[in-house]
Amino acid sequence: METEAIDMWYKHLFFLECEQPRSMESIDVKVRALLSAALWGCIAAHFAALPTQAQNLTLEGQTGGFITPTAYVVYTAKDKFFSHPTVGYHFVDASDVIGDIHNFSITEGFANRAEVGYTRSQHTEGNSALFSDLWNFAGMNIFNGKVVAVKENQFGPWTPGLAAGFVVRTGDKFVSGAINQALTGTLKSYTNEDVYVAATKMWLHPPVPLLVNLGWKATNASIYGIGGQATRFGGRLFGGLGIPLPLPFHTFLVPAIGFTQEPPQVVNLGALLFPPGSGAHIPTTMDYAVRIAQKEDPHFAFDIGVGHVAGTIGSTAVPTGVPLPPYAIVPVNLKANSVLGVGLSYRY
Repeated sequence: METEAIDMWYKHLFFLECEQPRSMESIDVKVRALLSAALWGCIAAHFAALPTQAQNLTLEGQTGGFITPTAYVVYTAKDKFFSHPTVGYHFVDASDVIGDIHNFSITEGFANRAEVGYTRSQHTEGNSALFSDLWNFAGMNIFNGKVVAVKENQFGPWTPGLAAGFVVRTGDKFVSGAINQALTGTLKSYTNEDVYVAATKMWLHPPVPLLVNLGWKATNASIYGIGGQATRFGGRLFGGLGIPLPLPFHTFLVPAIGFTQEPPQVVNLGALLFPPGSGAHIPTTMDYAVRIAQKEDPHFAFDIGVGHVAGTIGSTAVPTGVPLPPYAIVPVNLKANSVLGVGLSYRY
């Protein structure tokens, strides 16, 4: 009787206007199509509930991914000019050579069109007897600002957000400053800058939602100033790709990957390398992270991931303490191919 009732329900649902019944196989296909459409409708509704703007800060205090800025700014409530400030903390464990980095940030937004911020980057020395002295300094100050020229979807659903911004790092003594002290006896403090543009687009539709970010910057900083001063002011690409996925408790998860091309050479670093004057190999910085944040009226975001910064960047000659051979050639290995990073942002 149950089978007969189901058959009658199928016929009533799909063939109410038909004079001749069709095969059950055809009916099952239609039911599966209906259920599939309903399932995708539910998924699309989840995607649509995800926020259209990120509320988390980068390592240097801008709104964006773990290391790369996006075309979003700190959220400002409707009919308000000033936002509630967003504060952030980022930790990077590179203690083998470079040392641990603790960044404390605060950023203020303006009418969903601009933001400015400050980050204090604190540093602890690494564990390498040969190379950690290049980073034996307390840290540096980082100032940033950004203006949104075109808001996402401003001229239609395919319009990406477009923004321009800057970063200024002061008191940077890492690598370049340390080698200058060894060469001349004077510890030099450098100031380096980025000027950048970024385009960001979030696509919240099945089968796969995407958050795509691509930008270009002119910079004279190596590895965000942590690697020292670049030998010239040059253009570099950066970007990222994330997949926003809904989670329970009004949160969402974003597995993401980001990259930043690095300047090819660092001031004074050639004096350390062997053969003398040879260039360093500074690879593209990569990060592989997972972010958890709130869907509606987001106030917090949590990041955890692994960064690929640099491994062996060249070779150097070190004294052996014996007549033969007087020097040994050893690799300059920063041991930062897999560094752990954690970030937390909170908007008041």
